[in-house]
Amino acid sequence: MSFDALDIAASGANLGRSWLNAVAHNIANVNTVNPDGEEPFRSKLVVARESTDGKGVEIVGIEQNDDVAPEVFDPAHPFASEEGVITRPVVDLATQMADMIGAQRTYQANLSVIKSSRDAYASAMQIGR
Repeated sequence: MSFDALDIAASGANLGRSWLNAVAHNIANVNTVNPDGEEPFRSKLVVARESTDGKGVEIVGIEQNDDVAPEVFDPAHPFASEEGVITRPVVDLATQMADMIGAQRTYQANLSVIKSSRDAYASAMQIGR
């Protein structure tokens, strides 16, 4: 008997969990401003591909958003430059919220497959008793 369904779903659930963690980190830093001269916070994205054995997915890395960081005039901010400008983080909250929904659904769908497979295997074990 093969347990490929469990392995495939587990890899998908792992991807969903990692994706949710990245989105949570991005949302937590949506208002993070670094001191003048330091690189701004940039949102992260989990990169995945089909596993080499063709049974599930594997995480191959984390990419960083390389968009131009917005600059805002705020001379009262403690991290403002001498010109009164702060560099905002590169995080689009609307995109993060959409990604969060996708990651949650990915995670939930794979957990559902795991539960269904487990139940099917348990039922198969009862045949012949």
